Amino acid sequence: MAAGVGVNTEDPAASDEAADLFRAVGRQLKAARERAGLGQRELGRRLGYSEEQISSLERGRRTPQPEFLRAADELLGCGGLLAVAAEDVERAKTRRRVRHPEWFRDYAELEGKAVELCYFANQAVPGLFQTEAYARAVFSNRQPYFDEETIEQRVTARLARQELLTKWPPPKVTAVVQEAVLRQSFGGPTVQREQLRHLVQVGGLRHVEIQVMPMSSEEHAGMGGPFTMLELKDRPRMAYLEVQHVSRLVTEPEEVRVLAAKYGSIRGQALSTHESLRLVEKLLGDL
Repeated sequence: MAAGVGVNTEDPAASDEAADLFRAVGRQLKAARERAGLGQRELGRRLGYSEEQISSLERGRRTPQPEFLRAADELLGCGGLLAVAAEDVERAKTRRRVRHPEWFRDYAELEGKAVELCYFANQAVPGLFQTEAYARAVFSNRQPYFDEETIEQRVTARLARQELLTKWPPPKVTAVVQEAVLRQSFGGPTVQREQLRHLVQVGGLRHVEIQVMPMSSEEHAGMGGPFTMLELKDRPRMAYLEVQHVSRLVTEPEEVRVLAAKYGSIRGQALSTHESLRLVEKLLGDL
């Protein structure tokens, strides 16, 4: 059965205010980085972020986390300029409502509260792991086509969802991705290469386990399509399905049990996390 959990109201003024703040902080970060003579990749390496993440932060597309701002302030010798912005960012985050489409808001709210998330993806890299360029390619290729404003809103919202990977305490995240998804040059070779690098980085987080379902596998319990499992502290386990722009939140216990059993089988048929990492690195080396 499909279940509603209440529709979030959106405050455009608060969202615009937050976006303006994030862009201003991003400009300050860029100026401080350039003054220190560091490139985006080098700054990211020193702070534990990818080059793509630093770029997104500097353009105001990704929400700057307080711990990042404090670390960057110290590293770049900003004398507290970035650190003091952390409180403003936190206040803006509490007022901001990410512009998810209405049909997606219930799931996005649950995802942000989950203590465990499990993804099976056989069409595209899970949204939680997508780079900005990959996400833009996803929304740009969607049919019927989105206008440019909608594409930018969806990309920004997708990147904002990824904050849950760096919050504390983080949720336990596992994912099985079809090998064919990683081999597809979606968005072009540069986008594909950047996305594979990002998967290697995300897969190195302690609370994230990424597995690959190899094309050579003779068994596959996931032929019914992609799905997500969610575990919350105060609610029974549930699942989320989305296909051809039709979404469904599954709460009926027997349906959830069947999907959970499928996910267990899929993980058992996939490569181990170490084997998967080696495969992603091999694909990256072949590009």
